[in-house]
Amino acid sequence: MNIDAWLWWLIGAVGLGIPLVLTAMPEFGMFAVGAVAAAVTAAFGGGVVAQVLVFVIVSVALIAVVRSIANHHREQRPQHRTGIDALKGRSALVLERVDGSGGRIKLAGEIWSARTLDADSSFEPGQQVDVVEIDGATAIVM
Repeated sequence: MNIDAWLWWLIGAVGLGIPLVLTAMPEFGMFAVGAVAAAVTAAFGGGVVAQVLVFVIVSVALIAVVRSIANHHREQRPQHRTGIDALKGRSALVLERVDGSGGRIKLAGEIWSARTLDADSSFEPGQQVDVVEIDGATAIVM
């Protein structure tokens, strides 16, 4: 039985697609695309050297491009802070005197218990304060 080279490359592409599905490793998919490109080269009459070169060049190029795009997306920080991270750095209005032992502020439309970052400082009702961090259900302000 004599099978053409392009068919062997397609069998190889399918063989590389199986671990892609089973392991979710995208590199196998890129090798499969390289094998398909080598099959096309074989179908148009390219020699064995040309087929292997096309397979290697396409596979390596895909890995390099996709990896750089993935690294770029992984390094980007989320644009929107959520939860208590979104409250840090916001301004709040003092409702009841806030000092090192406690008090009340209005933060993001809600009433929060608060205490000062520096135990010696205090803020009177009506003053604006900045939230430094959130400790449980207490805002630390300055």
